[in-house]
Amino acid sequence: MQTNVEVQTQRKVIFLPFIVIFVGYLVFGFSENIKGPAIPRIQSEFGIDELQIGTLLALNSLGFLLACSFTGLLTSKYGIKLSSLLAFGSMTVSGVLIYFSNNFTFFSASYFLMYIGNGMLEIALAILAARVFTKNTGFMMNLSHFFYGLSSTAAPLMASSLMGMHLLGGGELGWRGMYLVMLSLCIIPFIPTMFSKFPNDTATTENKLPLKVYLKDPAAWFIIIILSLGVIAELSIAGWLVNFLEKAYQWTATSSSAMLSLFFLCFMLGRLLLGFITDKIGFMTSLIIFSGVAGIATILATVIGHSAIWLFSLAGFGIAPIYPTVMALLAKRYPTGIDAAISVTVTIMGVAVVIGNFAIGAIIDFFKAWFTNLHGAEIGVTRGFQMGFVFIGVCSLLCTVMSLYLYKYLRKRNELM
Repeated sequence: MQTNVEVQTQRKVIFLPFIVIFVGYLVFGFSENIKGPAIPRIQSEFGIDELQIGTLLALNSLGFLLACSFTGLLTSKYGIKLSSLLAFGSMTVSGVLIYFSNNFTFFSASYFLMYIGNGMLEIALAILAARVFTKNTGFMMNLSHFFYGLSSTAAPLMASSLMGMHLLGGGELGWRGMYLVMLSLCIIPFIPTMFSKFPNDTATTENKLPLKVYLKDPAAWFIIIILSLGVIAELSIAGWLVNFLEKAYQWTATSSSAMLSLFFLCFMLGRLLLGFITDKIGFMTSLIIFSGVAGIATILATVIGHSAIWLFSLAGFGIAPIYPTVMALLAKRYPTGIDAAISVTVTIMGVAVVIGNFAIGAIIDFFKAWFTNLHGAEIGVTRGFQMGFVFIGVCSLLCTVMSLYLYKYLRKRNELM
């Protein structure tokens, strides 16, 4: 018969990891999506162009990639608790360093550290969720990522408000102070992580899926490409939309941030509501439908112009289920090798995001210069950003195409999920 202490300990073991996952994704959403309103101010203060912004985001994605490459090994050797604590801790420290950055080089290094923390958190939360969510995996993965969408929805408006907030001395908090405040929120999930007892990897060494076997599976490479294209579209809209609206359509910072928040509101609702549908119609069918919706909506919003900007919110609804659905697919298809599968998949995805960030910055800069020479600076800026966002939409449509190929591959082998 169990004692009261044993029952309370079991409840603690079950309850705290859920808190870490949900609150972890909440602060993750804040850290990734406060950059939209901040980038124009950072660009203005340091005097850098769009290509340099694209390069900055690409280089910082390398930090994300670097973290993804070692976090899986770190987790396997020292446990998921240490990985999570290091992730939350490095993100908090990066906020302090960003606040004190007085030149672009120091800022870039501080931002790089933040992306290291983001990458570690990405892997740690994904592995933890795969271990904890053993039932209704599709729904629970989408529910956990709903918290990412929730904070992402609030992040642009909160960032914009905080940057304009006046301190007691009369000066504005600015983008540095905003990063300090928002990244300090990582202390909140740091505390339950310290007291949590996380579930261990149940697979024995003999039963674990070898990495070579995973990499030789054609389905694994389809999954990697699908995830990469979906995340490029998601992060690119989050990173470039405010800049696009302010410079191409002369929207105010508040209006642009509000539109980005609308994008993330639909993104959040997509993850809250579409998890049920994902479990009902299957992972592959969901990926085909929703990535297609995202691609079409993004391209229409870009090509039609000012009157169709609201379609970016619909794109958020379509993009939302891609990442959690792929994570659920990995958890179901590779249950004995989930740590390695997630680490490798997200690491290679990080390479794609680096390339994608650089490509978008280069596309915007190239077409801005081209159209400026032909039609003047105002048209040049608009067309440059439009071409960049068409590329983002094409990434979503390619995600649909690759999902169709994977659907056919799995159907032939009677392995659809």
